[in-house]
Amino acid sequence: MPNPGTPNDPYPAFRFSLEIAGVVEAQFTECSGLSATTKITPYEEGGLNNYTHQIIGRTSYANITLKRGLAESSELWDWYHHVLQDHDKSAQVKDISVIHYNSEGDVVYRWNLLKAFPVKWTGPSFNAGDSQVGVETFEVTFADIVMLKE
Repeated sequence: MPNPGTPNDPYPAFRFSLEIAGVVEAQFTECSGLSATTKITPYEEGGLNNYTHQIIGRTSYANITLKRGLAESSELWDWYHHVLQDHDKSAQVKDISVIHYNSEGDVVYRWNLLKAFPVKWTGPSFNAGDSQVGVETFEVTFADIVMLKE
């Protein structure tokens, strides 16, 4: 087990934000779905009985899901609304970044999601007997990902 404060300590996962076209848009309470899957095709070569070749195929990326308390900024809703309304959908494709901070507030990782656009919005649930913050959820798809260690 590493000593506290060593370079092997993992970074906490509670500080992150979303950047759209170079501007930090919002702080979120949750970001999930950062994942990539590469398809493989098994190939059995005749006369070779001790293993099967694995041919690398296409890589696909899961949509990310972002959750945040309902805030004054409507930037993300506006972006989604433009995707719904614009005839030229490609005009709404943007590069975005999920930024991970350490406990001192310094950027430690950045995932650049290329050619991204929102594909789903879920509004908050309301309950008059509940005092919790209303949470809105955005689902975003993208074409490629680049992970950078700052």
